[in-house]
Amino acid sequence: MTDITIRTALPADTDAMRAILNDEIRTGVNVWHEVERSHDDMRDWLAQRVEAGMAVTVATRGGAVVGYAGYGPFRPHSGYALTVEHSLYIHPDYRGQGIGGLLLGDLCERAAVAGLHAMIGGVEAGNAASLALHRRHGFTETGRLPEVGRKFDRWLTLVFVQRTFT
Repeated sequence: MTDITIRTALPADTDAMRAILNDEIRTGVNVWHEVERSHDDMRDWLAQRVEAGMAVTVATRGGAVVGYAGYGPFRPHSGYALTVEHSLYIHPDYRGQGIGGLLLGDLCERAAVAGLHAMIGGVEAGNAASLALHRRHGFTETGRLPEVGRKFDRWLTLVFVQRTFT
């Protein structure tokens, strides 16, 4: 996939990132928010990640943002300082084209270079494609929390996946 570029997210990318996230909020169960994010929400989210030294990247095709990924603190307590939780979203028109793998691979490299110990992901149990993607990138399933979330009038099961770097 030579026409895809992965790079650090910039403030100018936040509207495209927000559009991708808000589509998932409206239509999918890969994010369990029910309220769409505003421009200010996304701008502040990115600024907080950058200020904390966390990675946020975008995938672009022809200059347009077609996906994004990032990591942030797993839990707020100091004992978790070297563990992060990531998220990854792809524009619906570009899913299944390998972009998620490029973003996840890059994010894992950045985490390893940053000296992080572990990366956690939370995946809805019915998302076989995401679970397979994570397995291909060295993640293992570490836990399941049945019916802990609810969206679109159905219960959702959270699957935790983990990759350890050091």
